[in-house]
Parts: sequence; C-alpha cells; structure tokens
Amino acid sequence: MVVEALRDARVVVTGAGGGIGAALARRFAAEGARVAVNDLDADAARRTAAEIDAVAVPGDASDVVPAARTALGGSIDVFCANAGVGTGGGPEADDAAWELAWDVNVMSHVRAARALLPEWLDRGAGRFVSTVSAAGLLTMIGAAPYSVTKHGALAFAEWMSLTYRHRGIHVHAVCPQGVRTAMLAASGTAGDLVLAPDAIEPEDVADAVLDGIAAERFLILPHPQAAGYYAARAAEPERWLRGMNKVQRQYEEQLAARKEGGRA
Repeated sequence: MVVEALRDARVVVTGAGGGIGAALARRFAAEGARVAVNDLDADAARRTAAEIDAVAVPGDASDVVPAARTALGGSIDVFCANAGVGTGGGPEADDAAWELAWDVNVMSHVRAARALLPEWLDRGAGRFVSTVSAAGLLTMIGAAPYSVTKHGALAFAEWMSLTYRHRGIHVHAVCPQGVRTAMLAASGTAGDLVLAPDAIEPEDVADAVLDGIAAERFLILPHPQAAGYYAARAAEPERWLRGMNKVQRQYEEQLAARKEGGRA
C-alpha cells in the first residue's frame, strides 16, 4: 500500500533507534518520505538512518524540531512523537521517576507541537503522530507513572485533534498493547502477565499506523481488541475495575512466588 500523503513528505520519528520508532522510520522511508531519525542514543539513531538512507538527528526528543527541520531542508510535514519511557512503580516511586515519565511521555509532545504549530497553521497542513500505548486508554498494572502520563499523552493528542483539525492539522494516537521491544523485555512480571501473551512485532504497529494515516483515523489500534476493553471501561467502570483488580492480585501472587523461588 502506498500512502500518497507520505510520498516526498519530510518526516521526523523520535525514539527511532530501535523498536516501534525504527519500524516507523523504515515504513515511512519505504513510502518515499524523507526521514529524520531521532534518538537519545546517537549510535542507534545513526544505525537506523544508515539502513534507510535517512538523516540522523540524535538528541533529546523534547528539542529536536529545529535541528530536524534544518536536516530536512527547512520544513517538517509529519512528526512522530514516539520516544517514551516505561517507568514502573506506584506512589512510592520517587519524584525523579515521575518527572522523567511526565517530561518524556507528555511534555516532549507539547514542546514539539509548540515548535511545529506556527508553521503548520500558517500553511494549513501538518501531521502529528503520537505513540501513546493502550495504557493511555486503559491502564498498566505495576506502573502508575507510565499509566498516568500515557493518559496525559492521549488527552493532549485528543485536544490537538479537536482544536486544529479544521485548520488542516491531522492527529493520530497510536495505542498498541504488548509489542516485542526492549521496553516489553524490561517490564518484568507485569509485562509477562498482561502484555506478552498477545504481543506483536514493531512492524505490525508500523503497518497499523500507515493504515490509520491512509484512513485518516485519529485512534489507531494495532490490537483491535483494545477497542472492546476501552468501551467496557467506559460503559461499566465498576465491572472493569473488578476485572483489573483480579489481574492485579494475580500479579502480586506471581511476584510473591518468584520472590519465594529466589530464596529456595
């Protein structure tokens, strides 16, 4: 499938040194886009860029827009706010952990939009693709900072879409469940219980994103079943919370069993 809106488009993908970001960069390049690959890991950014004949713009995703604009010849058509951190824990997580999750998962999107919107609104065109996570629609056990900030990322994407769509700004919120990336591998017991059984490949997410762009869908669900979970959460919140609490108890039991096994 060729998405005409992406042919010769100037595209930035943050967090593209690996995982979903790298898969997105490859797909955009395959569609004929000119791609700027951003990652905090400069070597990883350069590897992905070299693979697809793109330009590497390493550094913090929060302030990549000026450098990426220059690297792409003065303008950006599509910005993929993909960089994220999977901060775990609950209220006991220290302030630094909460601040990192907020800064990367929400404020990097805000700062990018702040830098992009004047140009986009002036020419009446622009596309913002936000990698949110199904945690932004639902939640993730064992990871309050991640869940809360992904809800924030979804809220910001929704606000962007309803505020600017009549002015030519297209916004997409990508909400996968488990994806076989380093973040899933690092998610431990919670990821094994909730995400791993239905995990998909990063390339599957990229396919879903291209389909969503072609159809101009705001909400992109690489795991279609997430729509049913989201509807159930809204329609019957008590039932949904009881079900999630059951999963939480299973999680606690598995943690206890692993801890006991480690002592044996």
